[in-house]
Amino acid sequence: MRERLRLYYSEARVWWAQRNGSLLPIIFAETAPLDLRIVGRMLFHAALVGMAAGFAGAAFFGALEYAQRLVLEDLAGYATLRAHGETFAAGAGPREFRPWLLVLLPAVGGLACGILTRWAPEARGGGGDAMIEAFHHHGGIIRRRVIWVKALASLFTLGTGGAGGREGPTMQIGGALGSLVARVLRVSARERRILLIAGVAAGISAVFRTPLGAALLAVEVLYRDGYESDALIPSVLASVIAYSIVISIFGESTLLAHAPRFEFVPWHLPLFGVLALLVAALAAAFAAVLRRSKRLFAALPVPDWARPALGGLALGALSTSLILAIGARVGTPGQGLGILGGGYGAVQTAISGADWLPDGWGSVQLLFILAIVKLFAASLTIGSQGSAGDFAPSLAIGGLAGGAFGRLTQLLIEDPRIDPGAFALVGMGVFYGGIAHVPLAALVLVCELAGNYDLLVPLMLAQGIAFVALRKRALYEAQVPTQRDSPVHRDALLIDILKAIQVKDLMTHDREFISFEPKTSTAHMIEQLGEATEQDVFPVVENGKVVGLVCADAMRVLAKESTVAPWVLAADIMQPAVVVRPDDDLRSATQRLVANGLREVPVVDHANAIIGFLDEREVAKIYLRAEARTDDTMPGVKPQR
Repeated sequence: MRERLRLYYSEARVWWAQRNGSLLPIIFAETAPLDLRIVGRMLFHAALVGMAAGFAGAAFFGALEYAQRLVLEDLAGYATLRAHGETFAAGAGPREFRPWLLVLLPAVGGLACGILTRWAPEARGGGGDAMIEAFHHHGGIIRRRVIWVKALASLFTLGTGGAGGREGPTMQIGGALGSLVARVLRVSARERRILLIAGVAAGISAVFRTPLGAALLAVEVLYRDGYESDALIPSVLASVIAYSIVISIFGESTLLAHAPRFEFVPWHLPLFGVLALLVAALAAAFAAVLRRSKRLFAALPVPDWARPALGGLALGALSTSLILAIGARVGTPGQGLGILGGGYGAVQTAISGADWLPDGWGSVQLLFILAIVKLFAASLTIGSQGSAGDFAPSLAIGGLAGGAFGRLTQLLIEDPRIDPGAFALVGMGVFYGGIAHVPLAALVLVCELAGNYDLLVPLMLAQGIAFVALRKRALYEAQVPTQRDSPVHRDALLIDILKAIQVKDLMTHDREFISFEPKTSTAHMIEQLGEATEQDVFPVVENGKVVGLVCADAMRVLAKESTVAPWVLAADIMQPAVVVRPDDDLRSATQRLVANGLREVPVVDHANAIIGFLDEREVAKIYLRAEARTDDTMPGVKPQR
């Protein structure tokens, strides 16, 4: 009989939950920290994401290198400027340069990109903002079609000379793979967001070959001030696996060649400080020009899919004119100069020099001109919504400016210990780290590219200066300031508000209530139920102490059951006592309400005597008020419920 009554009680709770949905279980569903029981499963899932993103990144990197060789080198005769780690698909020798074709190729690639992205408009542009938007506002969901649309659109854009990088596309492709794995495995929303970040880390690591820097970038790029701590370890694991896959296919090498060691000279630190200010100004200009370019292309009276073609045509005209003009001056017609593509070849030139690079002041002028040209070229491609990343152009502009500054100081100071390559590496890290608000990730990225930590101190100084100088500038508009400002973390903030309030501040003190003794009959309880229209929980009291609870829902079910024996007592149907104390915080008290499926709970003193009640509705009012205040501090953010 008791088991049957327990079943009635459970059914009553389920019925009441279905009929009168409670807000509090929703509040607490996603706010608990990751349980150790799911850590192993989480890491296994992150490993799967790393494998998928590693193979996808390797395939994308290889396909892009061969596409650029076929289209730009073999067809247009363009001498692609490559970095140390990009030479596996380099052409055998010089080709006949066809400038008229080079003018048209970026437009053709842009047109193909525009047509493809009609199936997935979120695949337009760099990919970083779309990924961040998916994390903060779409529950970590990126549509599956983005994987192939972004890959093909980026191949067309970059393979025909688009002035962007491959890291932005792989950032979005990796995130989409993480989202896909999460949906296939049916994980929670929180785990899905973590796997998205792990996919981003793996995608960057696969094409940039900096496993730790990629993991830090993935967790840091979501915010202007902070990082997603829960995703750090899964991101590291996914990044390491993707990196291992790529170097197993292409061999182990850094992207950029550089001096084996960089001498640390303390009095050179002011020079790095001046470089940081110069690079910060250039980064602010890049962000402004990029925003302006996006607005100009968006205002054109043409369909969305045609804009990347117009941007490509403008890029082809600009780059070909400069290639002809500069090529005639330095004696290398058709020389790439790093204007088209990601620009890592230009950074390599700024670090280690090149046969065609002039000596003395001529190298300073040429590198700085190339930095400015790269700024506008990237703005044309990305601003017109071509599928190309802003990561590589940022590094290229900073590296070219740093290389020019290093050569300038070398000429002015005549100190043989000055290495222009060191200034180029610091410049590229400071540019992206400052404008993307990822100083720690950029610092580690440069150290991994250099293969040592000789530049750690100059980087720390320069990153700190750029971080302050670029506080009000941002490369990614979808970034939010901190976790407190992210919709996916709003509940954590609101729960902290509940934790700051005590039960005694919200409990009802003088409300009349009905209680039972363990030997109270069912008939008497049902009779009392009709008189207590506002009471949901009936304490069972013995010797002045609460020993159990009987819910109104259970008694309503019993009232409809004609076969319940009259000798059934309160002790037979009561559940264990659930109580709170006046000094308990609302967070722990609400957790007890949710865990036991109660709508109110008795408040007891140290003698376990009832002194009041805590009602779920009052807690919900506090929560909703706090949520409204949070919305006021988060312009443009809408509640997720």
